[in-house]
Amino acid sequence: MKKTIFVVDDSISNLTLASEALSPYYAVRTIPTGEKAIMLLEKTKPDLILLDIEMPDMNGFDVLKQLKSNKNYRDIPVIFLTAKTDFFTEIEALEMGVVDFIGKPFNPAVLLNRIKHHIDIAGLVNERTMQLNSAKKDIIFVLADVVENRDESTGDHLGRTSRLVKLLLEHMMVKNVYYDQISGWDFDLISECSLLHDVGKINIPDAILKKPGKFTPEERKIMQEHVTIGEKIIDKIIDRSGENVFLRNSKIFAISHHEKWDGSGYPYGLKGEQIPLQGRVMAIVDVFDALTSKRIYKDAFTSEQSLKIILEEKGKHFDPHIADLFLDIRKRICEIYCD
Repeated sequence: MKKTIFVVDDSISNLTLASEALSPYYAVRTIPTGEKAIMLLEKTKPDLILLDIEMPDMNGFDVLKQLKSNKNYRDIPVIFLTAKTDFFTEIEALEMGVVDFIGKPFNPAVLLNRIKHHIDIAGLVNERTMQLNSAKKDIIFVLADVVENRDESTGDHLGRTSRLVKLLLEHMMVKNVYYDQISGWDFDLISECSLLHDVGKINIPDAILKKPGKFTPEERKIMQEHVTIGEKIIDKIIDRSGENVFLRNSKIFAISHHEKWDGSGYPYGLKGEQIPLQGRVMAIVDVFDALTSKRIYKDAFTSEQSLKIILEEKGKHFDPHIADLFLDIRKRICEIYCD
């Protein structure tokens, strides 16, 4: 399949020349205004954009700003077409993310060569990025699996809670609950981040982690330390590999999923919306899964019994808005938890 290129220029002759040079090799869309280019992006995401700087109404920099402000388009390589550039214009454009400049009037052979170069690079970068992301996911799943296998009583706790996190976030989106906070979230990514919420348990002694009875006050204090231990583990990963959206959200899940809406949780006793939204979502999901699961110290409750407890803890342990939505999707929850 041919790669797609947008050529955005208010000059019909430039559009025609570019189309003739590139059409044998690429799917070319010639676009006379910046406004129309932005509109077309909603239907087609090109592999590269040739963008004229000097255009009426919406110039190249205006278009570039909109591209870079949108997470769906910011990774599209942009080459500026220009009759002249000064040093400061080039610096500004490069700082904003332009990958190259092609002078006008352009030579068709030069144009074709430069575009091939950048599309090949973009393809290679995308391929390597996908490989790295896949490797990261594999590492995370292995780490999460190590933690879960240490606590043999939890079964597929991480898998179930991850699916519930995504399910709940999707319903929050539909119902416009905390929409401003979650509208930019990648729910698949966020649900994967939740897999590390208990990573700190890797440092909790077996005598406590696998204890069949109630904890002593001292043992409970040690068990509660898994949230700060988890934060430190993820911080060490960040120190070595750099912060990214996955690790940042994973750390939030780890440190905040035992905070309570009324301020009685740990480790910081945060209250209400002081608690990060990830922690408030995870709190309900984590407790529900624990209630419905058989553990070495208790039998499993039914889904209906567990949902009743969630209702009773609404406004105390749990964010009341999120608790309502959790109860609202009980049928879909029961597809995951078959009594």
